[in-house]
Amino acid sequence: MSGKEKPAIAVSACLLGQRCRYNGEIKPWSGVAELEKSFRIIPVCPELLGGLPVPREPSEISGDRVITRSGKDVTNAFVTGAEKTLESVKRNGCVAALLKERSPSCGRGLVHNGLFDGGMVSGNGIAADLLERNGIPVFGESQIQELLKGIAL
Repeated sequence: MSGKEKPAIAVSACLLGQRCRYNGEIKPWSGVAELEKSFRIIPVCPELLGGLPVPREPSEISGDRVITRSGKDVTNAFVTGAEKTLESVKRNGCVAALLKERSPSCGRGLVHNGLFDGGMVSGNGIAADLLERNGIPVFGESQIQELLKGIAL
């Protein structure tokens, strides 16, 4: 980019291969190398930023709350993590976020339905919603081409 610093983009840390998923598994995403060509990557994990451990019980959005499979309300941790993610995005000057699809914190457009049966409903995760409400474009990992086309480099 001819001497110019690459623009920053927030990326879900789990997509970068960091061990932060609820079940502790590593599932790196193959699109990282393509993103690194155009962006300076800022890893974020709203759930860890909210104080949740790895591994942790699966959580899903149910109404306006985030509930674990056993019924524990973890909404406050998700909200705190979303707020800290927004702070990081702003501090680093991120032009967009590429977040883990279907996640109760990072999902955009579709999230698990709150019944722990694998079903999906329209909606955003807590962090994705907060970022979008603050003018940060949010994309899921299957939307890398839309991201690359939509962000002026």
